[in-house]
Amino acid sequence: MTHAPSVRSTLNYTIDKGVTPALYFYSPEPGTVIHDPGDDPRDVSIAPSWDRVDRFSLDREGFELHPCDIEFTRFEDAGAVRGEFFPEVARFVRECVGARRVHVFDYNIRAPRTDAAEQQQRGLNPVRLVHTDYTTVSGPQRVRDLLPDEADALLARRVAFYNLWKPTRRRVEQLPLAMCDVSTVAPEDLVRLELRYRDRTGEIYAYRYAEAHRWHYFPNMEVNHALLLKCYDSEPAVARFLAHSAFDDPTSPPDAPPRESIEVRTIAFF
Repeated sequence: MTHAPSVRSTLNYTIDKGVTPALYFYSPEPGTVIHDPGDDPRDVSIAPSWDRVDRFSLDREGFELHPCDIEFTRFEDAGAVRGEFFPEVARFVRECVGARRVHVFDYNIRAPRTDAAEQQQRGLNPVRLVHTDYTTVSGPQRVRDLLPDEADALLARRVAFYNLWKPTRRRVEQLPLAMCDVSTVAPEDLVRLELRYRDRTGEIYAYRYAEAHRWHYFPNMEVNHALLLKCYDSEPAVARFLAHSAFDDPTSPPDAPPRESIEVRTIAFF
């Protein structure tokens, strides 16, 4: 089979400086030593991968693309998203991964907005940082935070976090999502990144650059497709942490409409 030619673009990796990188969601004290993540931009090859879509596995590469039969359009209505879209996402993820239960708990919509406060609250700008959303510590802690009465029993079995990512209104022509094949990532490539709030500190993983990394994307995704991204898995024998990032696709038309997409965060219990 002939593969479409790869594109080249810049992805923002993070240098290991011996100081834990951090993102502050408040103004830190004067004199605080701050290591901003994404300080190692690299020109990398990213492979358009529609012609090999059937070979990717959540438990091997860490991502899969599926036809998506969810018919929902009221993404501007937060109540409808949670009340109507969330149950459909739970069903979809449960069927795709074979979990006995899926808990949907959060989402971000990436779309143009003029309301600065709304944009800050929902984090609407596509994230141009090589990262994954949880660590070996923050994954289990999220279960404890969300489902405290059941956490011990749930964490005694396999638990995995999957993000569902899909276009909302039209195909994605600008700032698509790139995924790094987990089988090409070494444990030492992961860099703990702190998310510092006034009342708590969370953590995710950023990534060091390595030549071995192999990146993929699906250009011009339509609204009837959805990506599943595995951001944590308690099972050590499979793919556990998927590195991903938005990027500038050099094949995007210069007049491409802004990306409009939704990312829904779920926990699957097996």
